[in-house]
Amino acid sequence: MIGIGVTGLPGAGKSIFSSAARELGIRVIKMGDIVFSETRKRGLPLTYENVGRIAVELRAKYGRGIIADKVIDLIRSNIAKKSRNKNEILVIEGIRSPEEVERFRNFFDLFILVAIHAPPKIRYERLLKRKRSDDVLNISKLIERDKRELKFGVGEVIALADEILVNKDKSIEDFYNECIEFIKKIISRVS
Repeated sequence: MIGIGVTGLPGAGKSIFSSAARELGIRVIKMGDIVFSETRKRGLPLTYENVGRIAVELRAKYGRGIIADKVIDLIRSNIAKKSRNKNEILVIEGIRSPEEVERFRNFFDLFILVAIHAPPKIRYERLLKRKRSDDVLNISKLIERDKRELKFGVGEVIALADEILVNKDKSIEDFYNECIEFIKKIISRVS
């Protein structure tokens, strides 16, 4: 089984990469969905404060690799329902710590880590426009969120990336098409 891990700070373009992967028939697992699920289990609305607090609590209690462990458990439970296909490709969106990278490198037959980068000003403009329930709507909170992500280790993860895509001065459509072509290259390399 082949894993393509996607990392980057909020607003860099990880979800665009995942959408491109889905268009190519690749299953995507969003690590943030694990935190969203845990937040809902506790009866809390998906706000910036609640999601952030739960993400910090999970990592403090169980270690920085806990979200990856939960994703791997999810993958294993799906594999148990069907046979394992060595050439199956999965995209794991939202890797935030070196411990998560290590877990995935040990789990997958081949793991390719892709970092998506965009400058802060561009990311903040995107986040202010997208208005997702766990997003914040002011610059100081966005900077605070970046600092939280960096404490999780996302900066170290970006430094470990096998590939880097820069999402600057591009339309959503242009970056989406770039992701499609990039993923096709990976598929051709591993097929």
